[in-house]
Amino acid sequence: MGDRKRRGRLIAGALIVAGAVLGVGLYWLQPWKLWQNETVSEALPTAAPTNSSATAAATGSGGGGGTGPRTLAQGSLISHEHTTTGTAKLIGLPDGSRTLRLENLDTSNGPDLRVWLTDAPVKEGVGGWRVFDDGKYVSLGKLKGNKGDQNYAIPEGLNLSDYSSVTIWCDRFDVSFGAAELAGT
Repeated sequence: MGDRKRRGRLIAGALIVAGAVLGVGLYWLQPWKLWQNETVSEALPTAAPTNSSATAAATGSGGGGGTGPRTLAQGSLISHEHTTTGTAKLIGLPDGSRTLRLENLDTSNGPDLRVWLTDAPVKEGVGGWRVFDDGKYVSLGKLKGNKGDQNYAIPEGLNLSDYSSVTIWCDRFDVSFGAAELAGT
């Protein structure tokens, strides 16, 4: 009888440990997000009330002086860890503020996705998946949705000449879902 009880306790303990490991693994990986889409449809902003045109003009990177938004740089997104398409645009607004606009974005959803401006070159293939946190980067915030059009305010005073690319970055796994080289227009 003693062996039977001990074996039963071992099996029960193993099941509890397996259940805990499975629960932590599911929480960490969040595989269900691969089948969930979040579509965002934001209009192009005309101004950002918190930024001043004087500060943007002082950094030499504002969009002031015009009557409407002006594209400062843009690039097409390429796929890295997940298939990613769309266009990334740096937009200067009439009040001198700037925004990063993702248009027609289409990528996979995932855990802890961020939008980063970086100084890293955009490389195709597996060699380009993990380069974006090697140098200079700034996070513009969490990815609002994995599909559609969305805007991300660029911090006031940020020198855009220090950044040459944008990436959809998975902070959980330190990998790029997709990226675009930004070229002036």
